[in-house]
Amino acid sequence: MSFYETLRHFADSYGLVVIFCLYLLLCGWHFLPGSREGVERAKHSIFKEDDHV
Repeated sequence: MSFYETLRHFADSYGLVVIFCLYLLLCGWHFLPGSREGVERAKHSIFKEDDHV
C-alpha cells in the first residue's frame, strides 16, 4: 500500500468522522451555559454604530 493510498484511506474513514465531530462541536458551542454573554454581544454587535436610527 502506497503512502497516497494510506492517506486516502484515512481521509475517507477517520478523517470524515473527525470533521463531523468538529462540526457538531462548533455548532453546539454557543448552546453552552457560559457562552450566553458572548452570544448576546455578537448578536447586537452589528447595531453598534447604528445610533442615528
